[in-house]
Amino acid sequence: MDGEECISPDKSHPRDRSMSDPIQLAQWMAGDFSNYKQSYEYPTLFAHIRIFFRPLPFEFFNTIGFYSEQVYDYDLWSPYRQGVHRLIPRGNEVYIENYALDDPMLYAGAARDLEILSTISPNCLKRRYNCSMVFRRRGGESFVGSVEPGNNCIVPRNGRKTYLVSEVEVTERTWTSRDRGFDLDTHEQVWGSAAGALEFEKRDSFASEVPIVF
Repeated sequence: MDGEECISPDKSHPRDRSMSDPIQLAQWMAGDFSNYKQSYEYPTLFAHIRIFFRPLPFEFFNTIGFYSEQVYDYDLWSPYRQGVHRLIPRGNEVYIENYALDDPMLYAGAARDLEILSTISPNCLKRRYNCSMVFRRRGGESFVGSVEPGNNCIVPRNGRKTYLVSEVEVTERTWTSRDRGFDLDTHEQVWGSAAGALEFEKRDSFASEVPIVF
């Protein structure tokens, strides 16, 4: 998830299941993910990447929130993407707002070090408007998400204005994602994987840190 700008479900009743979706999505997201298998099988196409989604304390947003890092496995202290995210249930969908950090490298490693994580404050965030992700349950085994519609999540890249197209699928043990940027005027792809989606497997779960709030 990128942009321009800091439980098992209760199946006894459809409404109960819908209300549990944000909790289950958050618990599945909470973890340390690696695409080691993909990078080992296709080393010329995919680098070995780690993605971390670490739950924030309830008091940070007064709801479920995450700090995230994406980093090359060989250099865990130099993430190339960092963010903060807030989950918002809306009917049968879960919106995830995205925020940038004012000085992200101050918090490098926070996904692995709770002492660093505790230094992040809501005051150091800037909302990435038009860049929320919208997730929906697909069957009982996964959630699928994409950036909110409108092609308005603008990402400057290589001197050009591009809009983000982000596609994600989350299961209990996997995270599959593909982020691409397209020219705002020509709709030509400017950046992002040409080889397909990144395929991650969960190495460690932080689900026990997700507050049960919905």
